[in-house]
Amino acid sequence: MATKLPDDLMLRPLGGEARELGDWLTTFHLASVVLDPYTNESSWILKTAVRILEEFRGSHARVNFVVTADDTDTKKFLGPLTDRFLVFTDPDRTLVKALEVSTLPAFVFVRVDGEVAAVAEGWNADEWSEVADAICATTRWRPPTIPAPGDPVAFAGSPAAG
Repeated sequence: MATKLPDDLMLRPLGGEARELGDWLTTFHLASVVLDPYTNESSWILKTAVRILEEFRGSHARVNFVVTADDTDTKKFLGPLTDRFLVFTDPDRTLVKALEVSTLPAFVFVRVDGEVAAVAEGWNADEWSEVADAICATTRWRPPTIPAPGDPVAFAGSPAAG
C-alpha cells in the first residue's frame, strides 16, 4: 500500500486538542485499530484488538484506537480501555477517508513518514497477521499470535462510510 497521509491531517485524542498527524509521528509509528462503535462488528473484535495492541506495547509503534464517534460515545463504547490506550476520535471519519478504508473494523500501520504501510479491513486473521508482520519488520518486534484461542471467526465488517 502506498498511501501517504497528509501531514496536516488533524488527529484528536479523546478529551484533548487536535494536532497534526506529523506531531503524532515525530518519534513513533502508529499501530491503530479503527472501530465504529455503532456496529456489532467492531464490538466482536474489541477483545482481540486489545490483545494484539497490548503485544505491541514497548515497540516503536504507538498503539491506539481510532473510534468513529464523539467523546461521549467513544467513552461508552471503550469504557475503561480509554484509560489504557491512546484513543483518537474521528466522528466525521476524516482519518478513515484519508486511510482509504472501506470496511471497519480495520487494523492500520502508519510509519513515521506518514506512509500507510499495511491495512487489514474487517476481521481476517491472515490479513491482521500481515499488518502485525509489517509492524514487526519495521520495529524489530516479536509478532503476536494471530489468530489466538477465543478470537472470532472471520467476518467482513461494516461499511466505513457509516
